Amino acid sequence: MSYSTAAPYVWDQSFSDAPDCLLTSDQCVINAQHYFVKGLIEIPVIDSDDVFAWGVWVSLSRENYARLAELWETPGRESEEPYFGWLTTELPVYSSSTINLKTNVHTRPVGERPFIELEPTDHLLAVEQRTGITLDRVCEIAEAVIHLASRDVE
Repeated sequence: MSYSTAAPYVWDQSFSDAPDCLLTSDQCVINAQHYFVKGLIEIPVIDSDDVFAWGVWVSLSRENYARLAELWETPGRESEEPYFGWLTTELPVYSSSTINLKTNVHTRPVGERPFIELEPTDHLLAVEQRTGITLDRVCEIAEAVIHLASRDVE
C-alpha cells in the first residue's frame, strides 16, 4: 500500500562523496544549497480503512530546512506550522509531471515521516489525495510501478 523513492529527483550518485552533500533516508542536502525532506503523500482508499502512500521528497528553503532539522528529535515538533515546499519526486504513473507541485510539509511526532499535503489543484495526484482512490486504482498503480521497475532492469 505504499511506494517510495530513495532520493530526490535531482540527486546524482556523484554527489555521494561530496563534503557539502548528504543523503539519508529522511533528509538530503545538495551542494549546501538545496535542501530536501522525505515525507508521505497519503491517499485514502475508498470503502476501506486503508491508506495508500507515496514516499516522496520535497524541497525546502534553507530556513525551513534548518528549523525542521533543529526539531527533528524534539517531542512536540508536530505542533509546528507546516513548511512550504516543492515536490521533487517524479511519479511516472501520472501522465503529467509531479515535479514542482506545491506542497505543505506537516511534521508529525518524532519517528514518523512528515505528511505531505499537495496544493489543491486539478493535477490527478492532488485530486486523488483529496477524494481518495479505489482498490482497483491501487492495483493499477502497483502494476504500473512493477512494469516501470522491470523496464529499468532490462
